[in-house]
Amino acid sequence: MKSFAYVMALGAALGLASPAQAQTEIQWWHAMGGARGEWVNDLAKDFNASQKDYKVIPTFKGTYDESMPAAIAAFRAGNAPHILQVFEVGTATMMASKAAIKPVADIMKEAGVPFDPSAYVPAVASYYTAPNGQMLSFPFNSSTTVFFYNKDALKAAGVDKPPTSWPEVASAAAKLKANGSKCPLTTSWMSWTQLESFSAWHNVEFATKNNGFGGLDARLAFNTPLHLRHIENLANMSKQGLFVYKGRGNTSDATFVSGECAMTTASSSIYGDIKKNAKFAFGITALPYYPDVPGAPQNTVIGGASLWVMAGKKPAEYKGVAKFFEYLARADVASESHKRTGYLPATKAAFVATEASGFYKANPGSDVAVNQMIRKTTDKSRGVRLGNHPQIRTIVDEEFELIWAGKKTAKEGIDAAIQRGNEQLEKFARTAKL
Repeated sequence: MKSFAYVMALGAALGLASPAQAQTEIQWWHAMGGARGEWVNDLAKDFNASQKDYKVIPTFKGTYDESMPAAIAAFRAGNAPHILQVFEVGTATMMASKAAIKPVADIMKEAGVPFDPSAYVPAVASYYTAPNGQMLSFPFNSSTTVFFYNKDALKAAGVDKPPTSWPEVASAAAKLKANGSKCPLTTSWMSWTQLESFSAWHNVEFATKNNGFGGLDARLAFNTPLHLRHIENLANMSKQGLFVYKGRGNTSDATFVSGECAMTTASSSIYGDIKKNAKFAFGITALPYYPDVPGAPQNTVIGGASLWVMAGKKPAEYKGVAKFFEYLARADVASESHKRTGYLPATKAAFVATEASGFYKANPGSDVAVNQMIRKTTDKSRGVRLGNHPQIRTIVDEEFELIWAGKKTAKEGIDAAIQRGNEQLEKFARTAKL
């Protein structure tokens, strides 16, 4: 009988590899499509290539609205992913799902991986932190709302500089229409851009109890004279063909990239798509505001998503998750993600690295989102964290669509949205214990 050593030596001589230790697979469910989906896939591929112990497998699970309930259902069935990307308005719901999640702070500590929440951009880190100071999810693709404009279209219409106030936006829209534009102004994410960020930008409440951070008994508050004035203005612009509603969510983004619409309020994260696909010169500037409102502009609110770790996995798998998060947080990796996508740099070090690289100077306007978020925040502008927030956004869409169609006045639509939205808050408060 041949010795084991002989057999192994023969195998080596014949080029036969000895059995390799199996990699620990980490399932990552996300909601990134198109160019952003390519970015997510590249992050996983690059991490996998950087080490041999773990393999992150990214899987597209539909939109944000679809992926979160799918993961909760999978958890109940015993086959949840390790990592789930959840949009910011799902934060309160995930916080209430204590049995389904494992706090990222615990993940990092148990894996022995260095983790310092203070390294992250404060406005981002605080949003995903529990009242006891523990960070619950990992900041990943944070964005905010900005104003994009088609430089070529504005120049052709005789608009010398980009508008900075809402009266200037209306004036620019009128000149664009007179020059033949069929869509001078549009917007994506109606509630986020025109109510939530609008409120913070003007330092007024979207909801009571510090926009929900102060307790489950928060109630919607976007029926002030300022809110009514703004929605009435948009409704009037809609009647005149100056503002064109293109649909819910990010549907309108494609109409700006294609050149159909000349101005838009949208997520900073579409920067990469515009830069790659637009056939015109474009610019980015801060959100418009009403100059007569004291203290405006203040700061915008966080958007995008974070990564939540699902409960019930093995220690070795959690260590792989921790190593992946450590990789994502590296200054060079986070900086490249910021430059590629338009999402905010997750860490202060990534911001410094991006600035040092000369990226902001070479790409004017790419720092607008960052500057909007690093202003000093107030209790009214810290962000919005409400239960059943996705449902509230849907209600806003439904009611405001009736306003744009002329079937309800601005006041009627706002009042109905608040009444129906508060019913959702009351429902959440009855069932959730944060």
